[in-house]
Amino acid sequence: MPAPLQTMADAIRVLSMDAVEQAASGHPGMPMGMADVATVLWTKFLKYDATKPDWADRDRFVLSAGHGSMLLYSLLHLTGFKAMTLGEIKNFRQWGSKTPGHPEVFHTPGVEVTTGPLGSGLATSVGMAMAERSLAARFGADLVDHRTWVICGDGCLMEGVSHEAISLAGRLKLNKLTVMWDDNDVTIDGAVSLSEAGDPVARFKAAGWAVKAIDGHDAGQIRRALAWATKQDRPSLIACKTKIGKGAATMEGHHKTHGAALGKTEIAASREKMGWSQEPFHVPDEVYRPWRAAGRKGGKVRKAWEAKLAASPHKAVFERAMKGDLPADAFDRLDALIAEAVASKPAAATRQHSGSALDALFGAVPEMIGGSADLTGSNNTFVKNTAVFDEPDYAGRYVNYGVREFGMAAAMNGMALHGGVIPYGGAFMVFSDYSRPAIRLGALMGIRVIHVMTHDSIGVGEDGPTHQPVEHLAAMRAMPNLNVFRPADAVETAECWKLALNARKTPTFMALSRQKVPAVRTEASAENLSAKGAYELAPAMGEAKVTLFACGTEVSLAMAARDALQSEGIGTRVVSTPCWELFAAQPPAYRAKVIGAGTVRVAVEAAMGLGWERFIGEDGVFVGMDGFGASAPADRLYKEFGITAEAVVAAAKSKLG
Repeated sequence: MPAPLQTMADAIRVLSMDAVEQAASGHPGMPMGMADVATVLWTKFLKYDATKPDWADRDRFVLSAGHGSMLLYSLLHLTGFKAMTLGEIKNFRQWGSKTPGHPEVFHTPGVEVTTGPLGSGLATSVGMAMAERSLAARFGADLVDHRTWVICGDGCLMEGVSHEAISLAGRLKLNKLTVMWDDNDVTIDGAVSLSEAGDPVARFKAAGWAVKAIDGHDAGQIRRALAWATKQDRPSLIACKTKIGKGAATMEGHHKTHGAALGKTEIAASREKMGWSQEPFHVPDEVYRPWRAAGRKGGKVRKAWEAKLAASPHKAVFERAMKGDLPADAFDRLDALIAEAVASKPAAATRQHSGSALDALFGAVPEMIGGSADLTGSNNTFVKNTAVFDEPDYAGRYVNYGVREFGMAAAMNGMALHGGVIPYGGAFMVFSDYSRPAIRLGALMGIRVIHVMTHDSIGVGEDGPTHQPVEHLAAMRAMPNLNVFRPADAVETAECWKLALNARKTPTFMALSRQKVPAVRTEASAENLSAKGAYELAPAMGEAKVTLFACGTEVSLAMAARDALQSEGIGTRVVSTPCWELFAAQPPAYRAKVIGAGTVRVAVEAAMGLGWERFIGEDGVFVGMDGFGASAPADRLYKEFGITAEAVVAAAKSKLG
């Protein structure tokens, strides 16, 4: 006789208790409480093959409540994912294990997204569901027809990003998205009622979701609810009323089970209550067998799908898209645009140059899906004649995200993780404060997402200090594995777009100006100079005595200062620094050559100076901001805050003596 579902769920409970106890760290309550729901999902509904975790048409499972990672690790082990051995379960939360405290994508096979910051997994899942619908519209249901399943908790629904995500998913009618809410009335501090009096079910319903409330420990109700979800024409929420720490002898339902080991005495009593007599970490063969069978049954579905792919005329393009490779001619039009810009020397805002680059790229790279947080005209992210991504056919490639910067950034992460699409989205740079947690997760996960951030300095002008980013460049440059590009003109902007699309394991933060800038790259180059992160834009005439460093709109200002210094016989070179991260990756000899030795070093940027010491050292001078901006036309602001060619000249002379 196969083990009943209750016993199979208890296997999750005991593994979770044991792993947290051995680590003396972790969260046993949620895995124990949601074990019944997860057991029905993973044995009856989820489409996956434990022998091939990454096949393209698998269902995506997102554990938004990532603190309950032992739920997912137990599932991966029990269903037979090769990498998730019993040894890894025993090594929970230890150095080098496949079982870190919160799930990490690309680190543990079977984990679809890095989760932990509450609400982010739910928001990311919306992007996964969007990618599925987009690819189904492009390649057909024979190749793309899968679901996204999410387990979230009360904390996920309290976080503001959940509101953005739920609202967007409801508007788009993403019917292949199902959220299972662990409705256990508990947060870390105690009862949910301490801090929440709202009605999440009503909120989902108001956002256009199909909703159903069930007993999360009744296998029959769970099975019927999951079946119901697969038949809806909109996203679905299943509110699963559960008890945190379900199965614990005396602590079942207690908030203290959330984030601490139960203790040996409680675990022993809990095993007795469950009728689980085995020693720690031991699962009987009669329990393993049905779990392993569940992990294998998707193999037939996968092989049938692979046969369809093999026979499909879309096979080559589909495989290229899912691998993340670009078309062979991806940059042909962009290279032509660069050549034209060198010849014509266009003067425009870099946000406009970015729009021109997108015009050149969008048709050549059909995987690109754009959007904006309700700032399309300002961000220049829309390519003319592009259809909008929307129900019922989802064939469009431009998303109206609404005023949802965090939700947009998280959804783009989900799209990139899903594969087959390359997302970019626009916002004002000052509002990267809203999207920063998602940008950080994208950098941590190592995925190709392009954040188009316009209005990058006090050059915003009349909108004033609330809209003028001054500290944001320093903040983003401090983030690991994020390429922050601040291009100076049309050529650099196009080069940076090429680098962004080629950066398959690094997200991009594109800082673009509102105000017009003159061309500074006026000579053709056989190489992408921006790829080095910093390079000598203009050499000194005669012996170099001064080196000026700048990026973005201040490069032309530095060039004007160079002209003034050279006119006085002071040899001055200008270094453009469009991407500090790429510069840091260059060989030491190259970095030393670009920075130069024995010259007065001055950096200029319409932002805070934190970080510029890597270029100017302790003895250099920074010309820029030391506080917030003000409301006035951009030209007046630059003069009032002393960010002028004259100020740069004076700074250089002050060090020359």
